[in-house]
Amino acid sequence: MDSKVSEITLTSDAPGARLFMLGNEAIARGAIEAGVQVAAAYPGTPSSEIMNTLTELAEKLGIYAEWSINEKVALEVAIAASVAGLRALAVMKHVGVNVAHDALMSASYMGARGGLVLISADDPGQWSSQNEQDNRYIARQAYIPVLEPATAQEAKDMLVDAYRLSEEYGQMFMLRSVTRIGHARSDVTLGRIEAQKRQGKFVRDFQKLVCLPQNFRINRRLLIQRMAKIKEAVEKLSYNQLVIRKGAKLGVAACGIAYGYALEAIRWLGLEDRVSVLKVGTPYPLPEKMVREFLASVPEVLVCEELEPFVEDGIKVIAKDAGLAVKVHGKDVLPLAGELSTRIIAEALSRMTGVKPQVDFAAIDRLREDVSPLLPLRPPAMCAGCPHRATAYAINIACRRYQQETGREPVKTGDIGCYALAANPPLNSDDIAICMGGAFGLANGFAHVLDVPVVAHLGDSTFFHSGIPPMINAVTNRARTVMVVMDNSTTGMTGFQPHPGAPADPALGVRIEDIARASGVKFVEVVDSFDLPRLIEVLEKALKYEGPSVIVARRLCNILDQRRKREAGEKTVPYEVDRDKCLASSPPYCQATCPLHIDVRGYVGLIKEGKFDEALALIKKTLPFPGIISRVCTHPC
Repeated sequence: MDSKVSEITLTSDAPGARLFMLGNEAIARGAIEAGVQVAAAYPGTPSSEIMNTLTELAEKLGIYAEWSINEKVALEVAIAASVAGLRALAVMKHVGVNVAHDALMSASYMGARGGLVLISADDPGQWSSQNEQDNRYIARQAYIPVLEPATAQEAKDMLVDAYRLSEEYGQMFMLRSVTRIGHARSDVTLGRIEAQKRQGKFVRDFQKLVCLPQNFRINRRLLIQRMAKIKEAVEKLSYNQLVIRKGAKLGVAACGIAYGYALEAIRWLGLEDRVSVLKVGTPYPLPEKMVREFLASVPEVLVCEELEPFVEDGIKVIAKDAGLAVKVHGKDVLPLAGELSTRIIAEALSRMTGVKPQVDFAAIDRLREDVSPLLPLRPPAMCAGCPHRATAYAINIACRRYQQETGREPVKTGDIGCYALAANPPLNSDDIAICMGGAFGLANGFAHVLDVPVVAHLGDSTFFHSGIPPMINAVTNRARTVMVVMDNSTTGMTGFQPHPGAPADPALGVRIEDIARASGVKFVEVVDSFDLPRLIEVLEKALKYEGPSVIVARRLCNILDQRRKREAGEKTVPYEVDRDKCLASSPPYCQATCPLHIDVRGYVGLIKEGKFDEALALIKKTLPFPGIISRVCTHPC
């Protein structure tokens, strides 16, 4: 490799050079090229690597980058930087935009001084999320233009353009990424880095910046005017492209990553010269002139997009208004739920055109049906030595003892984080879970309508994100709830980002138990997660306590613990399973999701012996599987 090429990094001002990078790294590079000076985020898959990258490079680049306490604060940090004239970025996953929604609406009315961009990392397929919401609808509600990339290269380039457009029109922009953009790797050609460093300056503007009704009535009209200009501008953006094939009877309009699937599907079917293609890079606002030209060229159209029929509905409105008698298909032939794929689009095109794909999909499905029952399920599992496993186990034991003593079974409310994996059998830690902070919020409600104790649990990062208000609510409304904070001193599920309880600078740490006591909670205990006898004892007392209680189950995340020990040169000795004493095959005595739950059941051995029918029967009998196959016992018994 050329030595000059090998020296190129994400911070190199080397336009034209190419780097093989993660999509989220490409987005971070776009922020660097655009001259972003302030970036703020709350971690959430599939967005986390964007800010991970920027925080690692921030000092070298002179960028202020922070992990904020939640998404609302992250957006407000970015808004303030924009008001001060700096280019600013807020990053979050799709459900995080819900948390920031209040600030989002006002920010749109205010407009932007320094370029202001929100990255919404949507999650079609719900790979790591509680829903599949399509945030293009939120953008439209708030009059925020949306750029939607089809590749990592476009994601980088679009972000650079988003800042130019944001400042040109004085409006906040959204970049909508998805999991397959952010978590795929590809070659990305670098652009030039904006060298200008601005000095922040606050310019008072009462009418524009203060959200009194008389001010923002005016701002709304100004916002509508800005959007009208942006609507004209998107017609000229290179991300919107139209290819009309002479004599084509079918047109395909595709948005975002679905554009790549659509092109590949068209090639699979050999339809390159028979299909007109509209690439939509700005789903809001749509390039209406281009859309009308596209619709006028064909009698039938297929719109390909993830998730909701956002572009499809927009195209139908344009067709209706233009009096075009074109048949528009979309979610009538493509799925509303989950990700799209080349196969899905190819099958839809095949049904519409009668052209058969060269691949025999039916044969593939038959093979999958024959083989998949013999394969062990591999659900996400808690890490070996995870302290949350022990805490969930202790909650189960305490609740069972309370039920045996009183005849009343406590309700367990769960939350979003690593510990959510304990909701699976055999721990079954969650009776209900809805959103971050929801464990404590739901417990408030159940406490006033049920005659049983409520045990709510959430993590330390989640506690600071959205657990404090419902905890205080429990105090002021005398809700009898047991609030357990599973404190592993990090934001574990998204990549070990810091939070106020475990900041990058330990001197700035905020103690969960101090906040609980200051909020008026009288019953506050801190227990080592691996001290099971003590933890179970404290939980039993809390279940009988007439009022709100907070238990902090504290133990450092085992992955971080192992890393620190390796860095210090300490030798670690793993727990080993004593098979003669193990009760894994005799639930409910052991519910610690020990890996021997699988081994003892024996289906792995049957498969190795070629006894597939017997293995299949055993699999069906013992579903669902807890844990994963491993030689290391993760239970601190």
